[in-house]
Amino acid sequence: MSDAAARPGPAAEPVDVHPAWLPPAAFRAVGSRRALVCGAGTLVGTVRDELAQACARYGGTVAWRPGPGPVDGTGDVDLVLALTAATPLPAPVAEVAAQCRRHHGAGALGAEGFALARTGDVTVVLAEEPAGLLHGLFHVVRLGESAFGAARGPERHRPAMRLRMLDHWDNVDVHPVMGQVERGYAGGSIFWRDGSPRGDPARVRDYGRLLAACGVNAVSANNVNVHATEARLLTDRLGDVAAIADVLRPYGIRVHLSVTFAAPVVLGGLPTADPLDAGVRAWWAATTRQVYDRIPDFGGYVVKADSEGQSGPFTYGRSHADGANLLADTLAPFRGVVHWRAFVYDHRQDWRDRSTDRARAAFDHFAPHDGRFAPNVVLQVKHGPMDFQAREPVSPVLAAMPATRLAVEVQVTQEYTGQQRHVCYLAPWWSEVLRFAPWGDHRTVAALAAGDAGEGGGLVGVSNAGDDPFWTGHPLAQANLYAFGRLAWDPRLDPAAVLDEWIGLTFPPGPASGHDLVRRTLHEMMDGSWRTYERYTAPLGVGFMVRPGHHYGPDVDGYEYTPWGTYHFADRDGVGVDRTRASGTGFTGQYPQPWRDVYESLDRCPDELLLFFHHVPYGHVLHDGSTVIQHIYNTHFAGAEEVAALRRRWDRLDGLLDPGLHTRVRERLDEQVRCAEEWRDQVNAYFFRKSGVPDARGRRIP
Repeated sequence: MSDAAARPGPAAEPVDVHPAWLPPAAFRAVGSRRALVCGAGTLVGTVRDELAQACARYGGTVAWRPGPGPVDGTGDVDLVLALTAATPLPAPVAEVAAQCRRHHGAGALGAEGFALARTGDVTVVLAEEPAGLLHGLFHVVRLGESAFGAARGPERHRPAMRLRMLDHWDNVDVHPVMGQVERGYAGGSIFWRDGSPRGDPARVRDYGRLLAACGVNAVSANNVNVHATEARLLTDRLGDVAAIADVLRPYGIRVHLSVTFAAPVVLGGLPTADPLDAGVRAWWAATTRQVYDRIPDFGGYVVKADSEGQSGPFTYGRSHADGANLLADTLAPFRGVVHWRAFVYDHRQDWRDRSTDRARAAFDHFAPHDGRFAPNVVLQVKHGPMDFQAREPVSPVLAAMPATRLAVEVQVTQEYTGQQRHVCYLAPWWSEVLRFAPWGDHRTVAALAAGDAGEGGGLVGVSNAGDDPFWTGHPLAQANLYAFGRLAWDPRLDPAAVLDEWIGLTFPPGPASGHDLVRRTLHEMMDGSWRTYERYTAPLGVGFMVRPGHHYGPDVDGYEYTPWGTYHFADRDGVGVDRTRASGTGFTGQYPQPWRDVYESLDRCPDELLLFFHHVPYGHVLHDGSTVIQHIYNTHFAGAEEVAALRRRWDRLDGLLDPGLHTRVRERLDEQVRCAEEWRDQVNAYFFRKSGVPDARGRRIP
């Protein structure tokens, strides 16, 4: 398959846009009630408008009290959403507010939190700030009729992470290699077209609405690989960014911008971008001030520096801390942050040199600078040490920098997990990462990202959305976007429960029968789909057996002799990368105890990561009693069979779902079956020919 064939072409203007997890029917419970909104502000106005639309559809009423005083003609109400400052509070709300103060103290709800209670016949959402009221409304929508059932004492809901951001790798101009959206599998950009804004604010608004409803509160609007037109968004094209910010603001979404470190040279005409140069510092300060003059709630900058050809402080003999702190100083007066990506490695590696290890790179570059980054620098660290493979260990950088704000970066867009042609629900994988305890105690990756009092770097995801009518190309890939926001809000959530929320909202029960079958079938298809994908692709944590460039489909040796540093070192005797301290690259030494010794030990290393950390013979026996070579055969046969079963399950839903949606998913499942069989045949044939060991079960290997 050529690169051109693998990339999606220009998307046609959608005639109709799928409502995703906010169809009108999801608002039936709130729209059939008598609601009262107490408070003022842009986001409170959004709450009122959402309720008004729902009530107009389902027969309820909504009254609004923006300031002190009674509300005439409202009578009794079923639902009150109120700010604590909107005094005098209605009696049920005042009771909830008093209970919250007794149990949690003043200010306990925070900037985006809310309390939910059911007292008497009234459901109450109480918030200290307008953003909390908006999140509270969407939580009631998630609960549906259960929000209006039995009494419940005040429940406090606060986001675990203050920063919950989606990075868009969108190009303003169509890039000749990467297209409109780099690693995008859902059509063109929501924001840009042909070098200009799309001119479709309704689509941008709907996107912001979906994000707010799952818990996201920030986006970066352009590619981290900043090309010429994207660079100009910082200066003469700033009005285009401001227009996006204006549309997203009513849903509490702050806009960030990816910038090139070379901006003083590229845009300012300076001879240098040296972060310690006085002229450079003055240019950044003046430019940032102009940004905030135009966008007062601007979030900050995203920077990819000294990585894969992007410019950075190394050019001037400076460190990443020097570069990040330059931008942080200019953002600090406006309470902005700089997200500095830790994806820095040698991409011109000699494949014959086994001492160089790409997995080590982020730690080696950044850990020595812990404590040197300004407080408003967020070091954005990929969750694994490589590049969003279907299975990697957690990056050791996340445990190595206690004096630095760290964000965990995950890839919602399915670059290495089927490119939104394959069903692959990623929340179980992210949940494993977020629950991982680097020191073997109560301190988890989620806690590190949340930081003290929620002031850590948070969770960042690379967006999987585009201008496709279903938003994400594969309709079931919507679940990944939804789950990202929900886990960023509360990493303790069960991924299966999050999936159940998405199913219930996206496919709400209707007058026709079959909803239980839809729910059950989607769980059967999606709960274990990440592990299914892992089974028929790269085994035991080795990764990167994909076709170079577009990264779709199997190519076992595709990267084996390239300068990118992503190798499996398979030969006639064995497979895997020796990353031990005893005989390999020493990568295991970057982890704290107990993991440095667990990963070092051939006996204790988890099977699913064995080939990431060890080079072993094909006859090595795994913990389940199978050999490595037999595991490869078994899992690849099983994975392809499981995908065929996915397609059969989906066929049961024909006639129960929107025909266009059903057809789109069926087409993607046909491709997934074909591709899984190709993975099975290529990987099994490759290792059979390398090892000379036949399948113990006698199955045919090409």
